Amino acid sequence: MKKADADNFKKEVEADVLRGTYIAPDAGKVTFRKLAEDIIESRTLAPGTGGKMRERLAKHVYPVIGKKEIGLLARRPSMIQQLVKSMEKSGLAPSYIEVIMAHVGLVFSVAIGDELITKNPVKATAVVLPTVVKKKIKPWSMEQVWAAADALPRQFQATVSVGAGIGLRQGEIFGLSPDDIDWLRGVVEVRRQVKVIKGKLVFALPKGDKTREVPLAELVKVDLAEHMREFPPIEVTLPWADLDGDPETVKLFFSMPGNTYGGAIFRDRFNERWHTAIETAGIVPKLGPGEKRGQRFREHGMHALRHYFVSLLLAEGEAITAVSEWAGHHSAKFTLDVYGHLMPSSEQRMRKTIDGALRRPTNEDRLEDHGPGTAQGVTE
Repeated sequence: MKKADADNFKKEVEADVLRGTYIAPDAGKVTFRKLAEDIIESRTLAPGTGGKMRERLAKHVYPVIGKKEIGLLARRPSMIQQLVKSMEKSGLAPSYIEVIMAHVGLVFSVAIGDELITKNPVKATAVVLPTVVKKKIKPWSMEQVWAAADALPRQFQATVSVGAGIGLRQGEIFGLSPDDIDWLRGVVEVRRQVKVIKGKLVFALPKGDKTREVPLAELVKVDLAEHMREFPPIEVTLPWADLDGDPETVKLFFSMPGNTYGGAIFRDRFNERWHTAIETAGIVPKLGPGEKRGQRFREHGMHALRHYFVSLLLAEGEAITAVSEWAGHHSAKFTLDVYGHLMPSSEQRMRKTIDGALRRPTNEDRLEDHGPGTAQGVTE
């Protein structure tokens, strides 16, 4: 190295030290795969999340950049763009690529925190993810909701009331207990879900680790009371939060007695009945010979009941913040982004307000306001 080059390098290093951005040249020698696996093992992740992250990285990321050093990748965002392109070519949906790249970005963020690198290449302008085109939700009609309920086996029909009338997620429906309901106040406390981890069931907090209270409509209350009379709740014991978690015993509204989980419902077994029900109800066409259930069934999964719940409340003018809280969304912005197109427009509300204010009173109105004598021009 020439003396001038050495002097310049020394000045750059000294400047980086003063700015607090100096990274030792050999700091980024660890491979992407080694660092990612260390993060999965040591980082506090929600049960099941680490397993999913490892599975996605192993299948789609490690074959492309797993053996490359973190420092090299941080200096070469073009390599990260090549990773994105490889996933596009393999036919992965843009939304799934977005999930995988969030895992990749996490690895680089940890590397920055550990002072292995200074920049996250995933955030470089040279890295462009495929555009995620989100379909606008088209909620079911009331007729479809009750057609699905009628087509389910009798012991599961009240799940439709809970999904469409309280807005619970599928796992939250399976984890609902009579002890979660304040029958006098008419309020449901959503405290848990039945969750699948590595093919086994546990009780866990609802999504986002947030409990919430939801008003209980009278119709749903009656349906649940009738369901309890016909199918008495049973006690189920499962680990809490993780496979080696402390056992928790809960009395559940909905169950499949006699299975290996003490009666707790495994979603795949329930979904078989759900798919048959929505076929019978005519919500999706029946499968032809050799045809497999695909996207149309995913679009009409049990989550369609939550869509009905949220869209109905918004269409009736309920406050977005209240609906977001009842549905257990992480923010009102999320609720607005996903369901905003279902809210009455400003123009619709304005027309309704003006029409109501400027409507000429009829004889019936006068009769109600002043009595029959005044309406006929007779005063007392």
